[in-house]
Amino acid sequence: MASTAECVISMIWRLRNRRSVDLSRSGLIMGVLNLTPDSFSDGGRFLEAESAFRHAQRMVDERADILDIGGESSRPGSDPVALDEELRRVIPIFRRIRARFPDLLLSVDTYKAETARQAIAAGADIINDISALTADEQMMAVVKDSDAGVILMHMRGTPKTMQIDPYYKNVVPEVIDFLKERRDALVRAGVDRNRIAIDPGYCFGKRLQDNVDLVRGLSRFAALEQPIVVGVSRKSMIAQLLGDPKLPCGDRIWPTVALTSLLREQGAHIFRVHDVRPNREALRMTESILFND
Repeated sequence: MASTAECVISMIWRLRNRRSVDLSRSGLIMGVLNLTPDSFSDGGRFLEAESAFRHAQRMVDERADILDIGGESSRPGSDPVALDEELRRVIPIFRRIRARFPDLLLSVDTYKAETARQAIAAGADIINDISALTADEQMMAVVKDSDAGVILMHMRGTPKTMQIDPYYKNVVPEVIDFLKERRDALVRAGVDRNRIAIDPGYCFGKRLQDNVDLVRGLSRFAALEQPIVVGVSRKSMIAQLLGDPKLPCGDRIWPTVALTSLLREQGAHIFRVHDVRPNREALRMTESILFND
């Protein structure tokens, strides 16, 4: 079997303002900035503007490649947030971070077209949509009319309903087929394929075994020839796999680091994490072994 290094293919992700990143040999760390009172890991910690900005500064200091900023929790069972409230939470911090870090890549975590539109105007480079552009019929037009990168994630149902008895006959090909269909729909609508990244959606409408199968089978997503985003940081699957469902989120950091290394070897390119420094170090160490010629 060919090694990962021997199978390296060109992987360019095109973003706003004609920027692009080469993911062929170097993945990206996407730091999470939740401006919410109820996110599963850090809900309420960064709801105030000053604490949010300080956390953004900390992640930049730890060399995050992207900040992913969201104003609505997508934890299982969560309720949607009104548009006005989401805008109130995220747009001012986008403007402030963009003014302070003009070259930093910024992502907006939203499925609402108006939030995406205003975030792009405030400096977002990427739209990260957990619904793969299915929740808001206007989102396709926002993506098409912008030159932002876009992340399409797989999810069954909504955050409110997604963990109510999810079922798959064969989760890996089913998720691949969904992401292929959504990617092709964007391309048919006129979106440059090189702007599109995909995310299998760990823990979004998945049972524990489904998540395990998606970890083991991540290399099969390479057939879509799109950048692969993964978000497993501090998630409940870690606590379940360690045999302690009540394991505090703060004790899930090092298992997350282990998954970052494993998923990079399996072909992931972009890692959405709460703890930037340890995951970045694991990523760079893994790549130095995989691609050391």
